[in-house]
Amino acid sequence: MKHTHQQQGIAASDTRDAALLADLGYKQEFIRDFSPFEVFGLGFSIIGVVPSVTSVLPYSLPYGGTLAMVWGWAICSIFLMFIALAVAELGSSAPTSGGLYYWTFHFSSPRYRKLLSWIVGYTNSVAYISAAAAIDWGCSVQIMAAVTMGSNLRFVPSPAQIYGVYCSLLVCHALVASGATKIIARLQSVYILVNIALCLAIIIGLPAATPREFKNTAKYALGHFENMTSWPDGFSFILSFLAPLWVVGGFDSSVHISEEARNANIAVPWAVICAAGLGSVLGWAMIVALVFSMGTDLPAILESPIGQPVATIFYNSFGRRGTLILWSFIILVQFMMGTSILTAASRQIFAFSRDGALPFARFLYHIDKRTNTPVNCVWACAFSAGLLALICLAGPAASGAIFTLGVICQYVSLSVPIAARYLGGKEFVPGPFHLGKCGKLVAAVAVTWMTFMAIALLFPSVPEADTRSMNYTIVVLGGVLVLSLAYYYCPVYGGVYWFAGPVLTVARDINGARRSDRSGNRLDSTGK
Repeated sequence: MKHTHQQQGIAASDTRDAALLADLGYKQEFIRDFSPFEVFGLGFSIIGVVPSVTSVLPYSLPYGGTLAMVWGWAICSIFLMFIALAVAELGSSAPTSGGLYYWTFHFSSPRYRKLLSWIVGYTNSVAYISAAAAIDWGCSVQIMAAVTMGSNLRFVPSPAQIYGVYCSLLVCHALVASGATKIIARLQSVYILVNIALCLAIIIGLPAATPREFKNTAKYALGHFENMTSWPDGFSFILSFLAPLWVVGGFDSSVHISEEARNANIAVPWAVICAAGLGSVLGWAMIVALVFSMGTDLPAILESPIGQPVATIFYNSFGRRGTLILWSFIILVQFMMGTSILTAASRQIFAFSRDGALPFARFLYHIDKRTNTPVNCVWACAFSAGLLALICLAGPAASGAIFTLGVICQYVSLSVPIAARYLGGKEFVPGPFHLGKCGKLVAAVAVTWMTFMAIALLFPSVPEADTRSMNYTIVVLGGVLVLSLAYYYCPVYGGVYWFAGPVLTVARDINGARRSDRSGNRLDSTGK
């Protein structure tokens, strides 16, 4: 009897969600197998606090040492919550896989909404592809770091060897992400438990295991500033923000699986807020554990043959065997992150292809009948991430570009719809979660912060940049924007002639009832 009532409740929820999606203009094509807890799990597993910190710390530690690590994270966490609140309000109002570019089109003024929606769709797509590349590149580096530790530091991998491992990881993740929605959803509960357990193991175990010679005083851990770059101290401190901004940067991924979530207009906003909040708190706690247990020779940590600052800190505290055991769990969690980010990325590509904006949209806009997932989009994302990571072969500075690229593209694609919500002049119909009168202030702080950081992170790692130390983010981001605009304004064939924004698959007839275009023909944004 209890099982029957549960099934009836799920069926009623699915009906309400399908009706809400129809009000947004889309027919239900996915199966809603994600519970609210699992929606949170996807965003939280993409954040993946421990492996994310290990991946990105080499690009943060040199810009201010322990002080920048601790207080830079604390400052960023405050502003990250402003962004999460603004995204949650939009996600509650219009929970659709298209998310950011759908909101941009809906809230922007008619004069600019097509172009802005086009730009946001492309930058958001690149943000998720670069995030998939960064996560898998970080995982491949971690695997090779384990090999280096296992060989007693005799083996040092080449960039080509790391790239080979990276491509293998992409294939594995694509196979998992191509599976049935139900399988991906059930995995999220495991991902949450493993992530939290790993965080607690390090937060509690690292200070307890660290030898006395590597333990730091509170004065050093919380107040030592060491700028190992030629940037001025103030600007160097700002550049250290890359670590928290990238680590706690995937919380909006819950939006992209909203068409597979039950009670989406409630589950999505709370998943966004909880993932950002818990990721920020656990990340800061891990950073504090690290700075109290890393010793004072920061250049030695950065230059260790292990190739990973966090792995070096663990090596000094746990020894080779203990570090390898712990490191194997970090690699496992990083692998979990790869499956989740590829899942979210494929849904963004699917939604943008559904609206005809991407090349090969007819091929990409397809749901596999066996798994009910966009398999073509999964493999397209994996292939694109494989090409993007080729820049990592140019050296460490180039590999850092895929991390900053993800942050900047995400901030561009988030800033536009959040600003359009208030500047576009369109009526906003709030969902169950809304900020009321505080919404305008929250949006203003979020957009200002994202604009400032997007500009700051475009600067190179050192003022005297050359081909090896330059910030390749501007090259890739500029290339994406130029090519997308060239495609939009291309004579005769460009999107300016045919792109009408989100293509409705459900419209309303003259009596106001919803109707679906079952013939397979596309409806434009007017429902025609």
